[in-house]
Amino acid sequence: MKDDIYLAEVISVKPNKILVQVTNLESFKLPEEHLKVGSYIKVTNNDDAKLIAIIENFSIGFDKDNEQVYLIEALPLGVLEDDSFTRGGDTIAIPPKKVEPATIDDIKAIYNAIDEVKRLKFCSLSTNKNIEVPVDGNKFFNKHIAILGSTGSGKSHTLSKILQTAISSKDGNFSLNNSHIIVFDIHSEYKSAFPKANFLDINTLELPFWLLNSDELEEILLDIGERDNYNQSSIFRKIVTLNKVKHNPTVQNIFYDTPIKFDLNEVVNAIYNLKNETKSSKNPDYCMIDDPTIDKEIGQFFESDDVKINYFFDKQLKFLPTKNSHINKGMYADGTLDKFYNRLSEKIRQDRLNFIFNNDLKDIEFVNVIKQILGYDSECSSNITVFDLSDVPFEVLTITVSVISRLIFDYGYFYKRHRFDKNPSETINNDVPILMVYEEAHKYVPNSELTKYRASKIAIERIAKEGRKYGITLMLSSQRPSEISETIFSQCNNFISMRLTNPLDQNYVRKLLPDSLGGIIDILPSLHQGDALLVGDSIVLPSIVTIDRCDPEPSSSDIPYWSLWKEEWKSVEFEEICQKWK
Repeated sequence: MKDDIYLAEVISVKPNKILVQVTNLESFKLPEEHLKVGSYIKVTNNDDAKLIAIIENFSIGFDKDNEQVYLIEALPLGVLEDDSFTRGGDTIAIPPKKVEPATIDDIKAIYNAIDEVKRLKFCSLSTNKNIEVPVDGNKFFNKHIAILGSTGSGKSHTLSKILQTAISSKDGNFSLNNSHIIVFDIHSEYKSAFPKANFLDINTLELPFWLLNSDELEEILLDIGERDNYNQSSIFRKIVTLNKVKHNPTVQNIFYDTPIKFDLNEVVNAIYNLKNETKSSKNPDYCMIDDPTIDKEIGQFFESDDVKINYFFDKQLKFLPTKNSHINKGMYADGTLDKFYNRLSEKIRQDRLNFIFNNDLKDIEFVNVIKQILGYDSECSSNITVFDLSDVPFEVLTITVSVISRLIFDYGYFYKRHRFDKNPSETINNDVPILMVYEEAHKYVPNSELTKYRASKIAIERIAKEGRKYGITLMLSSQRPSEISETIFSQCNNFISMRLTNPLDQNYVRKLLPDSLGGIIDILPSLHQGDALLVGDSIVLPSIVTIDRCDPEPSSSDIPYWSLWKEEWKSVEFEEICQKWK
């Protein structure tokens, strides 16, 4: 009919864009839907194939008769033929026959392209909440994920909903599925969302100091700005290595970074003795130890520095003063180790660092550390481990994340080797895959070269670049994507981008997302709370979705300031608060 011809028609076709002119917008749209940016239209070429396009913007123009018309600019997404959707918008015939809004059945057919058994469902189409938008669960979790959005946009709820869905989905009648998730919770938000989680905080986490590698140990214990840092590092490496040899006589090829037990108190003893030692002026190989069993005129002979250091491990010794003419100062009498000794002694005595430096941890079994991190507790196993980092001192926050991340990567590597040793024809690298969730990731993997972030960046970048080979993937959540290490962020294949108001963050995300998205990215600043642009290998096509509400929710809801301020003055228990503070 003539009215149908002029109701809507394609007036321009570009490689990645079509322009549709509509004369009567009310008649054009479907009765049950509202047209808006993000809605879908279909362009018919023949009776079977339909080009599906997403609306990017509206404008008003005038035709040759000076009558008002509506111009719709749309991004071609793919072709729907026989209820089968194929990505790609370059198959439109010229001229197209008909333009109309995509029906609910059309849109459902698009998303039904994902096999039912692979579907992960946590959101619906923002333009029509009755249409579920599933993703391919395998492609979603086996490739790195980024959840981005300004504060208050709904990142925590989105993260919780995805993880709740993951740990509750089952192919069979059993209590726990095979999901294994580690969450670094920097604001203590997720305990309420996962009440059955393996919950570890500063009081329950056991992360023994002997598991720290060289970078991690020195970042905590050495003063980076000290002029004597090189000397301190050199002697510390030697002492720790010798102490590991002492406590592990059956282990061969021991190095500074070898993850085996040693005694930190003995290391402190050795440093104390080295900084205070005095030597015989006649023979520097003799130490002038103030001990009744040692000749005070001759001193104690050591055939090598290694033998001497091993002797120094036992206790803090007294040395004869240099006022005697036959006694000289030791090698470190210039104060090289003084500040280092004080810093080291103070660190290991801090109660708030007990989860790392408690002397009892030197006897903890390595296998028990791994079991605790992965939720394989003998009494109560759990799919998800939540590390509450809110009470972890700032100076060891990145180290804590670094150690755990590094251990999990190494575990994945050796687990793969174990599987292939047992069965060389094995095709799956890891049948117990792990997801590492870094909440507020910009705080410990920033786009910064500062030394204090070095250890955590190395550990997490390694997972980003190589982790998928060993069944370990990342989920990053951040309100400042422009501040995240580009090496890590560029490895993400799935993006859930919520409202972003900062222009730097918008441009950063725009650079990382596919060029084919066109102007749809411009919607990021105006998304509603809980809405997101979902893009990646796991979804049939880029979509603007509304995330389903999680249950239970994380403790990150907005505080109703105005409602609370209008209530009666409330008393505060300052004494109890200050006691917790101390």
